[in-house]
Amino acid sequence: MRRAGAGAVAAGLLVPVAATGAAADDVKSTVVFRVTDPRITEASGLAVSARHPGVLYTHNDSGGQPVIYALGPDGRTRATLRLAGATARDWEAMATGRDERGRPCVFVADIGDNLGGAWPYVTVYRIPEPAELRSQTVRATAFRFKYEDGPRNAETMMIDPRTNRLYIASKLFGASLYAAPPKLRTRGFNTLRKVGGAPAIATDGAFAPDGRSFVIRTYFGARLYTMKPDGKPGKSLGSLALPAQKQGESITYTRDGTAVLVGSEGSDQPVYRVPLDPELRPAAPSPSTSPRKDTKAEDGRLDASGRRVALALILGIAALVGYGLVRRKS
Repeated sequence: MRRAGAGAVAAGLLVPVAATGAAADDVKSTVVFRVTDPRITEASGLAVSARHPGVLYTHNDSGGQPVIYALGPDGRTRATLRLAGATARDWEAMATGRDERGRPCVFVADIGDNLGGAWPYVTVYRIPEPAELRSQTVRATAFRFKYEDGPRNAETMMIDPRTNRLYIASKLFGASLYAAPPKLRTRGFNTLRKVGGAPAIATDGAFAPDGRSFVIRTYFGARLYTMKPDGKPGKSLGSLALPAQKQGESITYTRDGTAVLVGSEGSDQPVYRVPLDPELRPAAPSPSTSPRKDTKAEDGRLDASGRRVALALILGIAALVGYGLVRRKS
């Protein structure tokens, strides 16, 4: 997607991030590697591998081949995964998730629409994540989607690791966050229903590994939110400054959830690691409360059932003592 103008104000639940860039040395970030593969010129998505530690997946934007690139810790391409049965009209995002049997998968979202509603439906492709990381062709499963309120442009697709539910955020002014059905079907269309607002000019997003929060980025920064158990976005945790990038269109969490990785379109672009302060992570859930005890017992007083048990114990002890005395006399 070509870069849109700045100065947007988002509507709805999610608060927009500040529309100001940040120089790399003004942000707590480090360069993880540079994407040097000459075939990757418009990296528009990032996803951390679920099966291969240190591996990061990416893909090109519109006009490219239906190919996913697996990058090693040094940024070099370790494998290419060609999606059989898929087209790359306008790929904009990716995420890892699971299939119906719980096996690790990679999802790629062909959801871009430069004309803001020209395409009647969008498509998300899913492939199984290979156990052996080598260049190969993998058969893709296609899921088609329609928005409940009509077509729109989008560049953000996320998958909740707790429920495997898919979410898409539209991009331009008055942006919204949409949830897919809990179970996707390959026949017909899956309806995307609005569940909240989103930052204007949203270019990517991702769920934290524990699924309790998610992040949505723009060209200028990012904002983090909690995710409620009912599958709807919760409160804003705060904004996150990102390094200045040529055209920042990708973000994902590290495996441990303590930082995010951000990338940009363009040749020879760096991928940054940006640590998350504690306030940008949701509070740990409260431990489950133990079953309520009887307050009378806690005060040292027994209820009726307790008195019956105590009486039985006393009678039993008395019987044993009496039996012992009789044995002695005899």
